[in-house]
Amino acid sequence: MSVKQPVRCNCGQRIVTKDVTQTGYYLRMMGPSFVYVKYRCSRCKKLGEQFVKQEDWEAGILNDIPIEVNDGERHKLTKMGPISIHEQIGFHFRLEKNEGLRDLIVGVADQKAAKWSRSDETEDTTA
Repeated sequence: MSVKQPVRCNCGQRIVTKDVTQTGYYLRMMGPSFVYVKYRCSRCKKLGEQFVKQEDWEAGILNDIPIEVNDGERHKLTKMGPISIHEQIGFHFRLEKNEGLRDLIVGVADQKAAKWSRSDETEDTTA
């Protein structure tokens, strides 16, 4: 089974259904037939066209990739808020120390847990 390759613009942007202006079939008597896809790239705004072999064509090629975050994870991520510049700098210096990945993950998790416990304490005193 072959993997269906997405349609991409020359700039590298993946083309999705909302970018497509026209599709059609280019049927040939001998050799493979093609599906014609005309699009306007959402990144570079250029018009483009691509021919995809009919056996490689699937309507799902133009669908967006679904988000794989469930409601619980989404709530947790929104509660955590954006990554601060101080967290980015700290992570950068931890990477430069060249520790093992396991130590890095545990260290970041410990820092986040400490931050969460401090924020929970401040919320309890104000409530």
